[in-house]
Amino acid sequence: MLLKRFSRKIGTISRGGLPAILRTLHSLTRGFGLIISFLSISMPLLILMRLSRPWLLIRLNPICSSRIGHFAMNTELYLCERDAGINVPAQRYIDLTYYADAPACNQQLDLMWRRFLTIWPGWLLEPVFFLNRFFPGGQVHEVGDNINHDRDVNNLLEETLPHLRFTAQEEAEGRSGLEKLGVPAGAKFICLHARDSAYLETLVNPGGDFSYHDYRDVDIDNFVLAANALADLGYYVIRMGKIVKAPIKSSNPKVIDYASSELRNDFLDIYLGANCFFCIGVGSGFDSVPTIFRRPICFVNVVPIGCLHTFLKDSIAICKKHWLLPERRWLSLREIVNRGLDSCLYSTGYQEKHVEVKENTPHEIRELTLEMVARLTDEWEVTPEDDSLQRRFWEIYPVKRRRIDSGSPMHGKVNLRYGSKFLRDNQAWLK
Repeated sequence: MLLKRFSRKIGTISRGGLPAILRTLHSLTRGFGLIISFLSISMPLLILMRLSRPWLLIRLNPICSSRIGHFAMNTELYLCERDAGINVPAQRYIDLTYYADAPACNQQLDLMWRRFLTIWPGWLLEPVFFLNRFFPGGQVHEVGDNINHDRDVNNLLEETLPHLRFTAQEEAEGRSGLEKLGVPAGAKFICLHARDSAYLETLVNPGGDFSYHDYRDVDIDNFVLAANALADLGYYVIRMGKIVKAPIKSSNPKVIDYASSELRNDFLDIYLGANCFFCIGVGSGFDSVPTIFRRPICFVNVVPIGCLHTFLKDSIAICKKHWLLPERRWLSLREIVNRGLDSCLYSTGYQEKHVEVKENTPHEIRELTLEMVARLTDEWEVTPEDDSLQRRFWEIYPVKRRRIDSGSPMHGKVNLRYGSKFLRDNQAWLK
C-alpha cells in the first residue's frame, strides 16, 4: 500500500508542478518515518504478536478513514458483526484498530467512533500490518472481510440499534445549527446529496485523475424539481456536501444549499444525516451516514445497478439508464446483467462495451421522492400490478452475484424496493 501511495503521489508531479512535488515530499517523509518504525519497532511487535497466538490472538484492524462512506459504514458493520459474534475467533482475542488514512475525513465521526474503539497510532500498527502479510500464516491476525466492505449481507442493521449517540451538548448544538439554517424546531427535513468529482479532486488527492469514476457523477440541476416538490409539501430539503462544483438553483426558501453555506461543518454533516426524515442519495459516501443511524434512503441514479443496497429497509431506488450507442436504444435489465454491466466499476468498462449511462430525468427523480414520502407516511397504496412488476424485477436482478475482488456475497435478504412508478412507466425494460 505504501508503494502504491508513493507512486500515485509521484505520478502527479508532471501534472501538478511545485505543489505536487511538495505533497510528494511530505508523503515520502512520512514513508521514511514508517520505515524507521518498521526497523526499530515493527519486527519486535510482529514477533510478540505471533508468539502470543496460542494464548491471545491479536488481530489488526485498519479502518478506511479517508472516505466518509467507508469510515461510517465499514466501522458500524464491524461493530454490528462483533456484537453478533460474526468473524469472532473462538479463542481469547483482541483487535487493535488504527486509521489507515490520517487525518480522518470527518472529525465529528472520528470523535464518536473513539467512544467505542481505542484507536491506535497508524505509524505504529501500519508497518506491522504489512510486515505480517510478508510472512506466511499472517491472515489469522487480520480482522478480515467484515472491515473491508460496506455491505450488510447479514442484515444486521435492521436487527440492531445504532452504536453512535449524540451527547446532550451535541443535541443542543445540532438544534441550534438547524435553527441557524432556517429549519424550525420539530420540522421534518430531508438530506439531498448529489455526487460530483469536486471532493475527490480537491481534498482526497488534489491533481489526481478520477475520471474512472465519472460514470457515477450527477447534475444537481436534475434534483431541483424534486426538491421544490418536497418543499411544497412542507418539508425542508438540505443539500449536503463538503465541497461541491455548483450550487442548487432553487428560489424556494425551504430548499437550503447547506453545502455552499458558511455554516457547513463536520459536526452538522453527521447530525443532519442522523436526524433527517430520509435522505436522497446516489449511492455515494454520504449515504452511509444516515444509513448507520438507520434512516431511510431514496436512491436515484445508482450505478452499477448490481451495487444496490438491497439490505436497507424502508428504502427505494432507481438506477441510471444504459444507452447502447451503436444501436441507439436502451438496454433492458436482463441485457445489462448478461453483459456484465451490473458490476462494471470503471468508466472505461462502459466505453469498451459502447454504452453510455444516462441520468434519471428530473421527472423520474421527483416521482420517486414523492413515492418515498407516501411510503413513509403510510399513504402509499400497493397494487397487484406493482407487486407483479417488483417480482419481475427481482427475478432478473443479480441477487446471487458475488464481489469481483473477494468473491464474498453482494446481497443478503432483499428489503429494498425498486421505484414503482418507474417500473410502471418502463415495463419493456423488464422484458
